[in-house]
Amino acid sequence: MGGLFSSPTPPAPIAPPSKSDAEVKVAADKERKRLLAKKGRKSTIHTGGQGVLGAADVEKKKLLG
Repeated sequence: MGGLFSSPTPPAPIAPPSKSDAEVKVAADKERKRLLAKKGRKSTIHTGGQGVLGAADVEKKKLLG
C-alpha cells in the first residue's frame, strides 16, 4: 500500500547566521568574565545546602582583667 505515493522530500537545512570576528571576541570576553566572577563567588560560600552542620559556639566570653 505504501508504494503508491512517495514521501515528500525534507526542506533544505537553513545555514546558521555567521558571526563576525568582533562579535566572537566580545562573546568570548563576556564568557571569560562570567567564569571569573563565578569562580570569585565560590570561595565565599563556606556552607552547603544544609547550612552549618557543626556545633554552635555559644559559650559565654570570660572577662580577662
